[in-house]
Amino acid sequence: MTIEAGHARSAWRSLFGVPLLVAAAFTVLMLVTAVVADLPVRDPEGFLGPSYVRLPLMVLLMIAADVFPRAFTRRRNLGGFGAATTSVLRTRWAGPRLAVAVAGLGTFYLAYMSYRNLKSFLPFLRDGLTDPLLEDTDKWLAGGAYPADVLQGLLGTGFMAEVLAGVYMLFMMFVPVSLAAALVWSNDLQRGAWYATALSFNWILGTASYYALPALGPVYADITPFYDLPETPVSALQDTLYAERVEVLANPFATDNVHGIAAFASLHVSIIFTAALMAHLTRLPKVARWLMWIYTALTMLATIYFGWHYVLDVIAGFALGAVSVWLAAKAVGTGRKHFPARTPQAEPDVEPDRVTTGA
Repeated sequence: MTIEAGHARSAWRSLFGVPLLVAAAFTVLMLVTAVVADLPVRDPEGFLGPSYVRLPLMVLLMIAADVFPRAFTRRRNLGGFGAATTSVLRTRWAGPRLAVAVAGLGTFYLAYMSYRNLKSFLPFLRDGLTDPLLEDTDKWLAGGAYPADVLQGLLGTGFMAEVLAGVYMLFMMFVPVSLAAALVWSNDLQRGAWYATALSFNWILGTASYYALPALGPVYADITPFYDLPETPVSALQDTLYAERVEVLANPFATDNVHGIAAFASLHVSIIFTAALMAHLTRLPKVARWLMWIYTALTMLATIYFGWHYVLDVIAGFALGAVSVWLAAKAVGTGRKHFPARTPQAEPDVEPDRVTTGA
């Protein structure tokens, strides 16, 4: 085994050995559940296709965006753009960085795919809903009113509805793009692994919370407070999810769709809070940190404003995100070991990208 190959194996095992094992166990749980409950396993599609297509595609695009500018700036010293591209790929991506990125992508995919399926199994495995309890709690916290009504009264149902709809829908792109960026662009392999693992643990813990307190959410339990809202991409998504729920409940084998409605806890809040907390803990530039905290606050408002979640769902989302970040830090061994980005064979005329797994 070459020094480079051994180095790559050591890096990905150290960072993703535990997270990958946890994600694989979660997948086994999902598959066993599907067999025992006689339910189909699906790979849910997004607007860019199934997750096994869109996630690698995002990573490849990020790698291209990482390699080509470096190659362009070094083309004169390395005999042209083609030679420079080959050199950058060899020195930056032939070692631990590629192995860690693949392991991170695999961990996230297993956790996410299993989460979507177990979420789809939920109405077949858990009887009863806790919406009445959560709704009563909401009204108590809001002084007898619906929290959504309070927000709509304060913010209006015109311009701010469009703004919050955009904030909510941004989540669909934010998750895969931020995952790819963390695995590809981070100058610290451990930081990227920490974030990818935290995202993966959010899916796992979120699934547990769904089964602990099954609920549909305010807009599905009682649509009355949301009649005044305009048509937005969010309302279209809510209609689509409800139609898919009806299809799946009628016959899960007759559709490729999955059941995607569950309220407690808010995974939108937990995921975005995870990203904001990670930005803070890893000391990203101040502007990035402020933007992430603002995004977190707006996401929290949007989930209640549009009736996706109850107030307790949001509170639980913050707790879930914090626990995911903490568990991920333990799983990847933050500060435990260092892995240089380059091997002794790396060309001296290529500027090194120091990448370590230490804090």
